[in-house]
This record gives sequence, C-alpha cells and structure tokens, in this order.
Amino acid sequence: MVYYGQTSCEQDTERYLDVVKYVFSSYKKEVPLIINTMGWVKGEGLLLLIDTIRLLSPSHIVQMDVYDWKAMAPLTPEYVHLTPGLYTKGKQQARCKQMGTSEVEGWRLSEGEGDASAPEYKLLYVHPEFPRAGVAGEARVHSGVLRDMSILGYLGQLQSPDIGAVLPLHSLVPYQVPFNAVALRVIHTDVAPTNIMYAVNASWVGLCRIPDEIRCQTDGPVLLTQTPVCDCLGFGIVRGVDMEKKLYHILTPVPPENLRLVNCLLLGNIAIPNCVLVGQQGVDGEIPYVTSDYNYSILGSGKLKKKKHFKRREYVFECDYT
Repeated sequence: MVYYGQTSCEQDTERYLDVVKYVFSSYKKEVPLIINTMGWVKGEGLLLLIDTIRLLSPSHIVQMDVYDWKAMAPLTPEYVHLTPGLYTKGKQQARCKQMGTSEVEGWRLSEGEGDASAPEYKLLYVHPEFPRAGVAGEARVHSGVLRDMSILGYLGQLQSPDIGAVLPLHSLVPYQVPFNAVALRVIHTDVAPTNIMYAVNASWVGLCRIPDEIRCQTDGPVLLTQTPVCDCLGFGIVRGVDMEKKLYHILTPVPPENLRLVNCLLLGNIAIPNCVLVGQQGVDGEIPYVTSDYNYSILGSGKLKKKKHFKRREYVFECDYT
C-alpha cells in the first residue's frame, strides 16, 4: 500500500504512475489480479488510462459505458495500439520516430515499454440500459461521503469493543514519537519549514516506511525535500505537537509491531471528517482544535464548510417496454 495523499492525481500524474509501478511490482502472479481504475476518462485522464493499460498488460478489460452519452471510444487493443498516452507513444508516433520526422524523445515508463507492439487482451464492453447510470456529479458526492465513512470506520478501531459512548479524541492516549525518529513530508503543497508544525498538528497522516535510515544531527524535525514512493503501513492523526520535548502525539490503530517499522510521516490533502473535530463530547468550554476567532485573510487559511442537505430532486423518465 502506498499513500498518494490526494483524491485526484491530476496535479501529479507522473508520481501516480510511479506509485502504480511500485505497487504492481509486488504482484507475484500466483492469483488473479483485479485492477479498479479511476473514473477520470476525459482529456489527460484517458491518456493516463492508456499508459496504465500499456504498463500493466491486462488479460481482460471491462469497460462500462454511460447511459445515453459516449464518454470515450471502446478501448479495443487496436485503439490502445494506435493512440498515444500521456507518457507513452502510439504506433504512428513510433513510426514517425523511426523515419526521423521527430527528434523529440518521449518519456517512457521503463526500458522496453511504450513501444509499438500491439497489446493482447479481451475487451468486455458493458452498456447499461437504465437512466442516470454513471452520472459524474453524483459520483463525486458519493465518493466524498464514502471516504469520510471509511476514515470514521478506521478510527473506530481506536474505540473500546464494548458498546457504549464513543470516546472523543482528547480522551484517547496517543503514542509519543520523537521528532528525530521519523522523517516528515507534506505531499500536496509547499510549506515553509517554520510553518510545518502548524500544518501537521491535528492532521491525517500516512504512517510509512522509507528504505533510508533516518539520520539527524539535531533533535529534529527531519524534513524530506522530495515525496518518496514507499510502503504505507497505516494511518493516524497527529493529535498534538510537543515543541518543548520534541514529540509528536499520534493516535493510530496500527499495532505496535508494525509501528516499529514506521520512519516517515506523509501529510496529504485528506482531511479528517468535520464531525470528528466538532462533535467531541464531554468538553467544557472551547472544543480542542476548533476555533471561531481566526483571521481568515491569512494565506492558506480556510473555514470548515458545513454541508447543507437539500431534498433530492425527483426525476421522471419515460420508458418504452415494447
């Protein structure tokens, strides 16, 4: 498992392919492998999908169309063979290169990949016969809800198995991790070293393992200059930062035997669900991590927006059963 740190790879497609290659390299080919691709099939998303097909060489592709709307052409082996991807070349491009009409050498996935050899797979094309199948807007809303539910389910492992009141974050005992024991990297944006602890505090982080040994002459923090592609062993919340004792306070359900392998914290653009922060019970006075008295004109600041639930619009469709 690799922590990509964003819900879309649009801003860093090259790292996305690096992640795909890294994960795929551990596949032993002893059991069937099912690959669930993204729903981004327009523009560069389609080109990236073609790159992925060339990289993974699947035996079958299941393509689901959208009702009454042609999202893209059928991904036949001939189509993928001729169409250039985002980082790989199609047959026509490769032929032009051989004839010397193009002097630009394209980026290739790896040695021997991205050439003009025709892929071999069976395309299974599914066309739904019911209205509103695959409507993109609703899919985005549902994916956000499912993501929050997944995070809440993961954090639920921190709770006692006994049925009772749910314990808030501030009542759970965190792990204490020295600054110089783990490297730190913010994935999705540039953060000044002087502000890095403000960004990390009360954030969702990937607990990762990089192959390099962590070496620091001081008591930290250890900041990485590039985002590593490495194993992710689980997730956690940085519940607090002790600047005097140089400690991160981290809540995570990852078992201690796996935590011993963690030497890197990756902070991405994945937010803790609002209800975890604003719904903490048993707090007298101000709620930890939550404030209403803040200068929102500061660059990078923003409010937690509360979603309004509107009544779902009713749709009427004409059906022809003849």
